[in-house]
Amino acid sequence: MKRAILLVLFVWIGCASFRPSTNGLYLESGQKVHQSNNGMVVTGHPLATQAGVDILAQGGNAVDAAVAAAFTLAVVEPSMNGIGGRNQILIYSPEKGYHGIDGTTAAPNDYDYENAPKKRYGYPSIGIPGVVKGLTKAQSEFGSLKLPSVMNPAIKLAEKGHAIIAGEAIRQSMVNEKLNEFEGTRQHFLNIDGSSFSPGHWFIQKDLASVLQAIADEGPDVFYSGWIAEKIVADNQANGGVLSMKALAEYEAEVSHIVVGSYRGYDLSALWMPAYGAITIEALQILEVLSDDLIDNQVWGESVYHAIESAYLDRRNQKSLLDAEKLTSKEWAKKRAAEIHNDQAFVDWDGLPESFTVPMGHTTHLTVVDKDGMIVSLTQTVGTIMGSKVATPGLGFIYAQTLGGYLGEVKAGQRAASHISPIIVSKNGSPTLALGAAGGARIPSAIVAVISRVVDQNHSLDRAMALPRVYPTKEGIDLEWVGMDGWTSTDSIYFSEMGHAVTIQKQNGRFGRVHGIIKNNKTGDWIGVADPDWEGSAGAPK
Repeated sequence: MKRAILLVLFVWIGCASFRPSTNGLYLESGQKVHQSNNGMVVTGHPLATQAGVDILAQGGNAVDAAVAAAFTLAVVEPSMNGIGGRNQILIYSPEKGYHGIDGTTAAPNDYDYENAPKKRYGYPSIGIPGVVKGLTKAQSEFGSLKLPSVMNPAIKLAEKGHAIIAGEAIRQSMVNEKLNEFEGTRQHFLNIDGSSFSPGHWFIQKDLASVLQAIADEGPDVFYSGWIAEKIVADNQANGGVLSMKALAEYEAEVSHIVVGSYRGYDLSALWMPAYGAITIEALQILEVLSDDLIDNQVWGESVYHAIESAYLDRRNQKSLLDAEKLTSKEWAKKRAAEIHNDQAFVDWDGLPESFTVPMGHTTHLTVVDKDGMIVSLTQTVGTIMGSKVATPGLGFIYAQTLGGYLGEVKAGQRAASHISPIIVSKNGSPTLALGAAGGARIPSAIVAVISRVVDQNHSLDRAMALPRVYPTKEGIDLEWVGMDGWTSTDSIYFSEMGHAVTIQKQNGRFGRVHGIIKNNKTGDWIGVADPDWEGSAGAPK
């Protein structure tokens, strides 16, 4: 049994909470909950939500709207994502079923892992970007509009500018010293004196607009083998990077394997590696074994804690499709649940990659449904805040951190695995809930918490997102503080008496940021909900 310690720690960093100013410079965070029978868009930034809504209003389908929103997020939320990063896309079509697209970053096929410099950020950490191929593959195979149409909102925002949202400005300022190390980053993301932009700063990105316009006009090849690729490679190789024209030209977005499972009569569909859909499904199925009654919040917290900790034992056991089948089986869930009761299910925290253990994760997520029932759940990232911290002069976007160890070993030709986990929940063959999350290693735990709050406690989706979450750490159990509805001192004592070292964290976004949609089975409408801990919004065409 773990040593019982009660450690109550309050941490507050208000990087995601703000109010619009009276002079109109600050962007209002937008509507968090919205209901419509005409489609729904939920993203981490109101301008991206509006871009998706506008595309639906023009007659585009869910993929059109999701691609528009994702390119827009690359413009307005560069601390979290960008076209130099990676994405995972889960698509449901009423006619064609489920499809997955893997647009993650990768190491070049000739990458010399043993001798390459290992740096957490900077040029040596940059792998092959995947976002452009991922989004354009989704658009060409499942969209209904032309690529220039869906990219137009992002291009306009880059060219004409937008007011930087408060949280974005604060996040960029948190890594200001590192951003100042790189010429291109200083050029594109800092004031002349090296200071970070303030909230409300009107941010014009002419170079990024030119890059996006070229992709819209010429397709993804201009990014991977044309003039954009030439600029990427020249800058990368001049500064100790490992990219080449050959490596970029060889990159393709791949078809993802769909992993499936079930939770209390609901079907689960998610993405296999390099996403962590199998781990999320495994955690839910372990939770199902642990208790039939999770109404009591203390029992719920203890059970979710153990389900996540137990499923996380398998993060490094995801190698083949046989592993995918095993980890998502009910038999494996029963085995892992039995180990918990025998005090065997403890994570060996030593030696894990930094991305597995950092207290605050990043990334952005969006979920879209159209009036015909097509759904997209899409997660996009550059890693930690501003990723590699590198932007090429004249291009205007940040590259993700992929190599160098932050994500663990990424060897020649391998793709960067991460906790990204878009998921769709169905009942009797019909999707009823779709969601995903940002938040690094806390993505699966956030998703499990919200699904369980909806299914086990019969909460509305917005209520489920607002209620506190839990997370297993090396020290013990981390409890989310959310105010009056949060964990209490009595709860802390309960978890301590159960043998946990307890920490209570008061930090917006610390336990993942979920953006999702749920079907109102009485009316047939979709309800969109943006996580209350972030600046995102939900919207729909009128």
